[in-house]
Amino acid sequence: MTSTFGISSNRIVTADGIKKGCLIVKDGRIEEIVSSDKVPSGLETQDVGNSVVMPGLVDSHVHVNEPGRTEWEGFETATRAAAAGGITTIADMPLNSNPVTTSMSALEEKLKAAKDKLSVDCAFYGGVVPGNTPSLEPLIDAGVRGFKCFLIHSGIDDFPNVTETDLNSAMPVLAKRKTPLLVHAELECDDSHPADWSDHPSSYHAFLHSRPRRWENDAIDLIIKLGQQNNCPVHIVHLSSSDAIAALQKAKKANVKITVETCPHYLTFASEEIADGDPRFKCAPPIRERENREKLWNALLDGTIDFVVSDHSPCSPSLKFLDEGNLQKAWGGIAGLQFVLPTVWTQAKKRGVSIEQVSKWVSHGSAKFLGLDETKGHLKPGYDADIVVWNPEATTKIDASIIHHRHKVTPYDGMELFGKVEKTFVRGQLVYDNGQFAAKPIGQFLLKERVESKK
Repeated sequence: MTSTFGISSNRIVTADGIKKGCLIVKDGRIEEIVSSDKVPSGLETQDVGNSVVMPGLVDSHVHVNEPGRTEWEGFETATRAAAAGGITTIADMPLNSNPVTTSMSALEEKLKAAKDKLSVDCAFYGGVVPGNTPSLEPLIDAGVRGFKCFLIHSGIDDFPNVTETDLNSAMPVLAKRKTPLLVHAELECDDSHPADWSDHPSSYHAFLHSRPRRWENDAIDLIIKLGQQNNCPVHIVHLSSSDAIAALQKAKKANVKITVETCPHYLTFASEEIADGDPRFKCAPPIRERENREKLWNALLDGTIDFVVSDHSPCSPSLKFLDEGNLQKAWGGIAGLQFVLPTVWTQAKKRGVSIEQVSKWVSHGSAKFLGLDETKGHLKPGYDADIVVWNPEATTKIDASIIHHRHKVTPYDGMELFGKVEKTFVRGQLVYDNGQFAAKPIGQFLLKERVESKK
């Protein structure tokens, strides 16, 4: 493909709505969007007809797990799955790799592991754990985009949870450097849940009640308070409890520096519909009730929830204990990186939500959060030519034959979803084309200083 080319479509998603025209790419960036009658003569142009041309998705919550747990997932397989799903940028969490990314040496090891394996661009996070405050500024200087912490056991012992004391040590550093703290918001309260459910370990209802909404609500209240006290930007990952929405709305109105994400599995599934003995649905915090799901949708629509990301957290199939159906033993995490667009669009379509709004949730909102607001998340002149071409009317049947994650275990298996990704471009280079991938991985590390949004 030449360095200058056009993509013509009847539906190009722009900041000013959906337009018919031609998007012109030059040297990896968007040069302009012109009307169909203004296409320069001689320009090599792909006409995609009625397929939608949209900013590539930005998934700012992905557990790639390499190095150390590459048998769960790795950079090669994760970024191929991302490309197949129209995702052009991911941000890799500091766990469940080994070592966890809580020091410069661990970041260097991760970058070495990822080198020459990326089909899409990749940003990185550091972690906040007890005692690592001195490591935070060097990691910021190295270009990490934020720092993840847990208020409860993370699932792996080498990424311990933090206390209020730990946060009061770390937050002033992050506040000074305008770098967000991403929080897994669950605070265990011993009196609020059944202490033991080992006599019915396959019961989804028992699992759900073992991690009640109160854990999430109390944790979010604490983070709002500490964020305000320390003037630190905070971000609630994978919001699950709709009971916390009022507190988040109040915090935003009070100008607390807080952002919120949720995930397709919380917007798609409901606990009443999950069969016992199916650990594919186990995640933390858990998938809650149908009425809770609808309240999350309302919070997305009113702007309380800022964007939607996968929280892709796979493991090797043996750790899901699928044959036993044992929810107590099973790893808690959902594999869904490849299916963010069709899952969100299918549910949005049911609710009369527009393609433009979905694009804001899966592209612009997360790009802005990562400090990539000047280069990614929009189809605008000067921006990276990160583009997904997809058909919102076509359906995609999820089965093992089309899954590009390392393992094929996902609760979306067997579903028929609206939205078929046809082509994905990263910085103007075609990385996915109707089931075929580029010959070489061309993704880059996104390790430059964060850019504060001017919008």
